[in-house]
Formats: sequence, structure tokens, C-alpha cells
Amino acid sequence: MRKTNPDYDALQTRSYRARKKGNKQQAKTLFKQMQKPPRRDPYDPDYRRLRYVRYADDTLLGFAGPREEAEGIKRQLGEFLRDHLKLELSQEKTLITHAHTEVARFLGYEIATQHENTKHDRFGHRSVNGRIVLRAPTTVIERKCSIYMKHGKPTHRPELRNDDDFTIMSRYQLEYRGIVQYYLLAQNIPQFWKLHWIMKESLLKTLASKHKRRVTDVVRKYQTTTETSQGTLKCLEVIVPREGKKPLVARFGGIPLRRQNAAILIDQPFLVFRNQRNELLKRLLAEKCELCGSRENTEVHHIRKLADLNMKGKAEKPTWVKCMAARHRKTLVVCQDCHRAIHAGRPVGQNIRT
Repeated sequence: MRKTNPDYDALQTRSYRARKKGNKQQAKTLFKQMQKPPRRDPYDPDYRRLRYVRYADDTLLGFAGPREEAEGIKRQLGEFLRDHLKLELSQEKTLITHAHTEVARFLGYEIATQHENTKHDRFGHRSVNGRIVLRAPTTVIERKCSIYMKHGKPTHRPELRNDDDFTIMSRYQLEYRGIVQYYLLAQNIPQFWKLHWIMKESLLKTLASKHKRRVTDVVRKYQTTTETSQGTLKCLEVIVPREGKKPLVARFGGIPLRRQNAAILIDQPFLVFRNQRNELLKRLLAEKCELCGSRENTEVHHIRKLADLNMKGKAEKPTWVKCMAARHRKTLVVCQDCHRAIHAGRPVGQNIRT
């Protein structure tokens, strides 16, 4: 433990004597002055402490002591890696940062120490000074937001317009929940409300573009509420009813942006995608032609490679080619009539004479 700070001890003694003499105003003034200097001596020459954490090949060391000794530890680590393991320590990535004035990056988090003299516990003691804090880097939030923006505003994603509403909303939720759940240990997790708003606007614009409707119409159709551990939250929800089974539900939002001290950083997919077999099997189980919508005699049309979709010499590509190119898939679930029309080179939906 560090030695006590002489300046703090002197103020504490004067405050105690003033209180004993009944001079409450002076004691109160001295107590406020006690909130400025640290309780322990930050420059204690005899105090040292070293802690470390490692994940795969990423290592973080926390050292309390002079910078010269920290540089010596770094030098010894480099020598050990070179002489015993035949490895070189990266000088660009191996940095020495002061936790009070700088931040260290580790596994996508910013790590620093807190300093706030106005935060007290129930005994009136400063409670956060010197404590380690984890933060989500602002650059990470901005970079994630930029994916769903164009010219500084949320924009739609045209590559998703050929998917159904359930799939579009599931994908947005999967992407949003993945980044938010990873940063549940961060103190500034509420800042992800910006990402939530931008992704929600992008989702609404994507659905509006798909159905050629206004954003407000999409909001009225899909906006609802959901119960969470932190109360009722607004969200967007798509429900697909199934005969004799529970309906499929895709939801965007409904994740409380509250820091969780015991959060387990496991990025699992959305519930509807758990234990899924594969995309083709799900499309087959739907028993629906992806061209005309028929549910009779569904089959699968295959191509050798996606490059085969680039048909030369034809001004207008057939509908089935456009559909496969938009989905970026080498398979297409079609009914028997559409499948025959594809191989006969005829427009889909027209019967072939026998």
C-alpha cells in the first residue's frame, strides 16, 4: 500500500481540531480542501505493482512505478522473446501509456483510469479516483455508423431489397446486437444510441424503398414495444404466422444500453438463426417458387458458377438471371413450370408445349 499523503493528513488534522472546537464552518471548508489532494502519495518511491492480462497474442501490463522501470520491463521482454523464442517485439504496437492522461487499446476497448473528485460513496469518500475504466472508442462508433450512411445521412441498402422483410430486419438486428453486446462492459455504452438511431433509419428506408412507400408508413406498420430487464422499449417487429406453429418474429432494437459488470462477451446469432441448417434448406422448406410464388412442385435450378450469369450478346437479362445475381447465389428455388421455362430459354410463367 502507498504511504499516506502528508498534505492530506495535515488538512485532515486541522479539520478534526476545528470540529472539536465547534467551528463547523471552518471544518467544512477544510473538508472541501481535502477533496483535492490524493489520499495516498502518488509518488511513493517504495511502491511498485505489476499486473498483466493476456488473450491469445495480445498482452496488457499494468505497472505502477517510474517510467524508466516500465521501459526496462519492455526491454527485458524484447530480449526474452528474441533469445528464447526467436521472436521480435513490435516497437510500433508495444506502447507505454500513462493511464491518467492517455488510453491503452486492448481487444477493441480503451482502458484508462478515472479521476473525479465530486463522486463520493455513502461515507463521503471519493469513490472513483484511480479505478480502471473500460470505454468503447469513439472511432469505433463512428466507423460502424458510417456503414449505414451516405453524404452524412442514414441511407437504404439496395443490396437487401430482394430479401423479404423478415430477413432484412433479422440481418439488421444481428449486426446491431453483435456490436452492442461486445461493448456491454464499456462505461460509455449509452453512446451506441447514435448507432441505434442511424441503423433504424437505414432499416426503415430500406423497407420503404423495397415496398415503394413512405418511411412513416413503414413505422406505423412495424413499430411496437417489447419488455426488457430495464422496462418497456420501442422496437420494430416483423411477425410471420405459421399454421400450427409459433410465428416467426424478427425484431430490431429492444436491447437496453446499460453497462453490465458481469457481461459475457459472446456474440451469438439472433434466436431465429440458431441451430439453422443452411440457407438452401430453409428456402426449400418454404416450398415457394422464388420467381412466380407458386407452392406446387418446387425444384432447385443450379448454375456452375456466378460468372455464368454474365450472358454476352443479350441486351436484356432474363428475370431468373437478375434474381440470382441480386441474391449472389448459384441456386434458385423454382416451380416445375418456371424450371422448364429457364432451360427452354423462355420467359418464366409461360407453359412449354409438348
